[in-house]
Amino acid sequence: MGSGKDWKPDCLNIDISDAWNPDLVFDLNQALPAAGLSFETERFGTVRLADESFEAIICNDVLEHVTQLMTAMTTCLRLLRVGGALRVHVPYDLSFGAWQDPTHVRAFNERSWLYYTDWFWYMNWDSHRFDLRSLQFVLSPVGISLHQQQVDQDTILRTPRAVDAMNVELVKRPLTPQERAEYRLRHAPVEHSPVPA
Repeated sequence: MGSGKDWKPDCLNIDISDAWNPDLVFDLNQALPAAGLSFETERFGTVRLADESFEAIICNDVLEHVTQLMTAMTTCLRLLRVGGALRVHVPYDLSFGAWQDPTHVRAFNERSWLYYTDWFWYMNWDSHRFDLRSLQFVLSPVGISLHQQQVDQDTILRTPRAVDAMNVELVKRPLTPQERAEYRLRHAPVEHSPVPA
């Protein structure tokens, strides 16, 4: 997703702009229709973007550019098969890279994934969610120096310019019966008592 200059010959490359010669053009800010979409591609013939079509999605330096992140993450969840992985590389919120690019609309930190995992109900996801399989911090030279001085990770994470980016892997799984019940409880209509006259 968002292949751009990170075009990979062994992947289906999807980008918002045809200037990068992706296999197909799709805007992650737009919701994927319930019936999915079909595209004619030069390398793969007819390709269908539909629920549970892919085993993995790679988003390198993409999500920081997406204005409708909830829509994009919902699309990725839908496109992945159960057990499929969303592999993300994003700038850390205290890094130079987070805000030096004028096309960035957001930055990320270690808590940015909570809504797609534990707080799935907030996303209105009633059948599947992500589990956080791994989160790795990419240290800058400042962070590497602090690490070599045996500074603890929490301090490194709170030090501006010490962490450049994060590599995150999220895995799709069905909601448990308990999670489905939690979803229903949080989305139940609120009954109001009549106001006395």
